[in-house]
Amino acid sequence: MKNAIDHFSVGADTLAQGVAFLKTALGVEMPKGSKHPMMATHNCVMRAGDDCFLELIAIDPDDRPTRARWFSFDEPTTLRRLAERPRPLCWVVRTDDLDGIVRTSPVDLGEVVKFQRGERSWRLTVPADGHLPAQGLLPAFIEWSPGPHPSVSQQDLGVRLRRIVLTTPEPARLLSTLKALNVDALADVREGPTHLGFELDTASGPVTLL
Repeated sequence: MKNAIDHFSVGADTLAQGVAFLKTALGVEMPKGSKHPMMATHNCVMRAGDDCFLELIAIDPDDRPTRARWFSFDEPTTLRRLAERPRPLCWVVRTDDLDGIVRTSPVDLGEVVKFQRGERSWRLTVPADGHLPAQGLLPAFIEWSPGPHPSVSQQDLGVRLRRIVLTTPEPARLLSTLKALNVDALADVREGPTHLGFELDTASGPVTLL
């Protein structure tokens, strides 16, 4: 089984709010990405390493979802937090055995949902009610159809992911779950109040998004 960080997502109240926030934080202006009609969200994306990208995501006001939105976008608490400022929401792990991970996971990762955009398709774990497992500390899992990774065609603005940081009052418990999912080497687990963080390298130096 091959698992690697595929992308990591920063949520925003609106894409405009998120673009402005990340321009200040990272020194770059993220280009527009695409829409997710099933979830009624849209995004901006840019490369953040080899076969890895940063996603800025927000609710698309011009669309309606056909199911509960992913990344807890239907939860009032999430909406209140994003209205204050953009924040890390989720990290996504690429795997070549999505069904095996879901079948053997010690926690409920959600159902496997298939997405299609043009000739590209992918499958992703999404809880039925759209919540984030362990408040985003556990990753979603994705399996792409064969072909080049989408980051290959994305704009490279010199931002690189250094590490995913997972802070929790129960680090041993979280680490045990990550080991069972075979992703414990992909993130740093620290003790403290629950939050997800992204440590990045930029042209102006290291930046941490919390």
